[in-house]
Amino acid sequence: MHAYRSHTCGELTKENVGQEIRLSGWVNRIRDHGGVLFIDLRDHFGMTQVLADPDSPVFAEVEAVRSEWCIRIDGVVKARDADLVNDKLPTGEIEVFIRDLEVLGAADELPLMVFGEQEYPEETRLRYRYLDLRREKLQRNMTLRSDVVASIRKRMWDIGFREYQTPIITASSPEGARDFLVPSRLHPGKFYALPQAPQQFKQLIMVSGFDKYFQIAPCFRDEDPRADRSPTDFYQLDMEMSFVSQQDVFDTVSPVIAGVFEEFGEGKRVDAPGDWPQISYRDAALWYGTDKPDLRNPIKMQIVSDHFAGSGFAIFAKILEQDGTEIRAIPAPGGGSRKFCDRMNAFAQKEGLPGMGYIFWRDTGGEMEAAGPLAKNIGPERTEAIRQQLGLGVGDAAFFLGGKPKSFEAVAGKARVVIGDELKLTEQDRFAFAWIVDFPIYEKDDETGEIDFEHNPFSMPQGGMAALEGDPLQVLGYQYDLACNGYELVSGAIRNHKLEIMYKAFEIAGYGQEEVDKRFGGMATAFRFGAPPHGGCAAGIDRIVMLLADEANIREVIMFPMNQRAEDLMMSAPSDPSNEQLRELSLRIIPQE
Repeated sequence: MHAYRSHTCGELTKENVGQEIRLSGWVNRIRDHGGVLFIDLRDHFGMTQVLADPDSPVFAEVEAVRSEWCIRIDGVVKARDADLVNDKLPTGEIEVFIRDLEVLGAADELPLMVFGEQEYPEETRLRYRYLDLRREKLQRNMTLRSDVVASIRKRMWDIGFREYQTPIITASSPEGARDFLVPSRLHPGKFYALPQAPQQFKQLIMVSGFDKYFQIAPCFRDEDPRADRSPTDFYQLDMEMSFVSQQDVFDTVSPVIAGVFEEFGEGKRVDAPGDWPQISYRDAALWYGTDKPDLRNPIKMQIVSDHFAGSGFAIFAKILEQDGTEIRAIPAPGGGSRKFCDRMNAFAQKEGLPGMGYIFWRDTGGEMEAAGPLAKNIGPERTEAIRQQLGLGVGDAAFFLGGKPKSFEAVAGKARVVIGDELKLTEQDRFAFAWIVDFPIYEKDDETGEIDFEHNPFSMPQGGMAALEGDPLQVLGYQYDLACNGYELVSGAIRNHKLEIMYKAFEIAGYGQEEVDKRFGGMATAFRFGAPPHGGCAAGIDRIVMLLADEANIREVIMFPMNQRAEDLMMSAPSDPSNEQLRELSLRIIPQE
């Protein structure tokens, strides 16, 4: 017999009754039923109930066992009585009488219990992550992650892509976040960087004549943590293609993403790729208050400025006298009660706004009446025009925010989500996808008036060089994101492969040719030697798994995540370097005041 096991803890059935078997695993739970000791023995594959009565030759040893001890047992498989069968376990029809036991690894008193779903502080969970990972939910999440990555790889190979690896140690290249720098021992005073993404390398692979590339790529960014973003590193499906248009990229990656969600979505509806809408960045901001909308929520915001211009509601009327301002309405079907409206007004105040105006429509003896302070101020004619524009009726409400869109758009987007959730308008059993397109390349700083890149500087401007001769704020890029259920899953672009257009694009943002050559010299030089048109995208593995696992925090789908302060509590990282290490690297630490 094998030294540790003849079967796994998820394998035994009635077919094994009478067999002598060997199992190894962890003690999940111990129960004493009138002198008979029951142990739920757990491994990665499942759970088996094993037991010892006072007649067992190792009963005293079994009595000494505690939770999370790692043990090996030999025993005989017995059928459970019909009324004791556990239908929730694949092994629930049998149990194993212990004849021999060996302690493979005893455990000290546990800082967190593995059995059950108790909540523990994040600090405890991350410091003892190896114990946390023994829990059923995290075992399931990590298995899911592995299966998703394997499925993505297979799907990419099946459509003609090959996987190529790009460097982990490279030059610093601004990608919108801070680099992690690595000091060079051989070149004192100089630094490598960990790649924020394989962006330049995958473009160079296209210049090298490889038609299709993909990689499950590690990326490193020194970012502030969020629930849906790791503060240090993450993995993405990185892909690039030559001789393609924007639609070609969509047609290639959409079936891959949809297939993964169909395979692992546990029956939730997945919109067919042909039905994924393409929404301009500006329309997404207008309708949803975000460039990663949750389309399970049917609410669309609308501009209603005309109904408030010169109206009796002085606050909005005065706002509209300023340039660049507007009033937007958030329809709320079914939200027509003063209690709900007051609750949403309080929500806006918590988000830092003075409040949120509202109108709701109610039935008064067979007639519809508009209620709320706004309705009284602007009068029945304007109120009725708003109702008809928004398509609302009795029992419905509308909420209003005004000013320059950037000042309230984010709060409006959050309010739309809250309204959809509270009024149960948002579909729960669906993955709703949308391509967000036509991103503006430039933005103007309101204080300095200077033009800078708003989005990816490597995107090809729509219209090429001619587009760069006009108003920079009107220039759109062949850049796109794929949103799903309120998260950005994919980001990409058709690349700017023409050197003269790239120089001009950077010049508009205040970067001269010398600066471009200094920052992106390798790519700029390569473009002088026959670069093909190319484009691609990257899909966040962590976010895909987070959605499929129905988790709200990305740390639940990462094997060994950092905490909110970008610390690894288990490995004590970051750590202090030794004086010898500093000398080798020609570095000196200057104490912070």
